[in-house]
Amino acid sequence: MQTRYLTFFAVLGLAACVAPPIPPAPKILAAPPPVAAAPPPPRLTGDWNDWPFTPGNWTYRRDGRTSVAQFGAPGRNPTINFRCDAENRRVTISREAAALGGPMIIRTSSMTKTLAAMARDANPAYLVADIATTDPILDAMAFSRGRVLVEMEGQQPVILPSWAEITRIIEDCRG
Repeated sequence: MQTRYLTFFAVLGLAACVAPPIPPAPKILAAPPPVAAAPPPPRLTGDWNDWPFTPGNWTYRRDGRTSVAQFGAPGRNPTINFRCDAENRRVTISREAAALGGPMIIRTSSMTKTLAAMARDANPAYLVADIATTDPILDAMAFSRGRVLVEMEGQQPVILPSWAEITRIIEDCRG
């Protein structure tokens, strides 16, 4: 009986010394096809008052002697900034753009104005235009019927809802 146990344990011991089976080689998968770039936004035609708003929301804050209103989508850089330079009595509008400079066209329900816009050293991803606080385009933006359009050549137009933030910046600068 003991030899049986001895034989059994010897066979069991030898079985334990056997290497585990080799796993099959992993299957090689083809790389996923490259993701195509998002198509450019559709060309807007017709009356600009019928175009959809640019996605985003307004925010307003005061920092020191200036105030800033920004419009853009959450989690991204703002598309448009309105900044009050109270010392020089100017409103600065900066727009996210890929160009080096050119005219910035502001359209409201009552008037249109073309402003010279250029990059500044602080942030070359934005083009900046200055407006004196006495310029009537500021009142036209504040009282526009629901929307303000900011256009630049070669850039997608930005259709802003005319919320109170624009008026707050203007009043901060005139105050």
